[in-house]
Amino acid sequence: MSKEEKVVFKGGTKIKKGASGITFDIIKYALLTIASIICVVPFILIISGSFSSNEVIMREGYGFLPKEFTTEAYQAIFKYPQEILNAYEMTIYYTGVGTAVGLTVIVLTAYVISRKTFKYRNVVSFLIYFTTIFGGGMVPWYLMYTTILGLKGSTFIIWFPAIMTPFFVILMRTFITGSVPDAIIESAKIDGAGEGKILLRIVLPVLGPGLATVGLFLALGYWNDWYRSSLFSTSKSTYELQFYLYNMINSAKALQEMSESGAGVGAISVPSQTTKLAMAVVTTGPVLLFYPFVQKYFVSGITVGAVKG
Repeated sequence: MSKEEKVVFKGGTKIKKGASGITFDIIKYALLTIASIICVVPFILIISGSFSSNEVIMREGYGFLPKEFTTEAYQAIFKYPQEILNAYEMTIYYTGVGTAVGLTVIVLTAYVISRKTFKYRNVVSFLIYFTTIFGGGMVPWYLMYTTILGLKGSTFIIWFPAIMTPFFVILMRTFITGSVPDAIIESAKIDGAGEGKILLRIVLPVLGPGLATVGLFLALGYWNDWYRSSLFSTSKSTYELQFYLYNMINSAKALQEMSESGAGVGAISVPSQTTKLAMAVVTTGPVLLFYPFVQKYFVSGITVGAVKG
């Protein structure tokens, strides 16, 4: 067992770590460094490859520095700038509206089922949890929105289906339960506060980490989504960014294959590999810039319920 010695400084006490503590720190920081490198290296390769020549990438593979520096991949993506800017605008719209409405619905639902005075909270909680296990399937879901509700081609159908996620409701309920003691709510009710005032004045001010965590999950889900556009969009004006880029690279590949097969289409050269890398940079760039601002809330919010106290 290693000895520990106390050193007094500025009125406080600092405990010097023994050999085992120092060894543990070395291993800990070494593993964190390796994990960080594993996470960062792919981004470096992606950025480097997006500025490299497609032929060199195909022949020599990827590198940490661009090989035969070129911007042809970005030129291919921004060949029609108005279309991609429109896709950006629509994705920002879907992300902003969907996240705002989703957070509102999730917080209201979580608050209601967290209240022990709500008579049917167990029934509602069960119904929410039940949907995580059983579902109607994709075909009934698709037919409901297109045939029954007639929403195909609208922007509403892109953001509306994702506003309520059972996991986020359960996570928010857990956060409310752990952050706001029942005694505080009961005291507020004795003082004459209604449920709306309690939610706005007492619950919401302490929900920063929970709101940031759930909001980030919702925003990432909307930003990275392409599936709903593939199902419901009937015009390029409603395409999400991910689906627009996906559709663009597929169309370019189809034209290239037609030209190679001699189907009467002029020779077309598409930097397929570097374009995919440039697409990754274009789509993930805004998320990388936004994440540091919510990271401190995200870390504390995602560990809700991990430590009871």
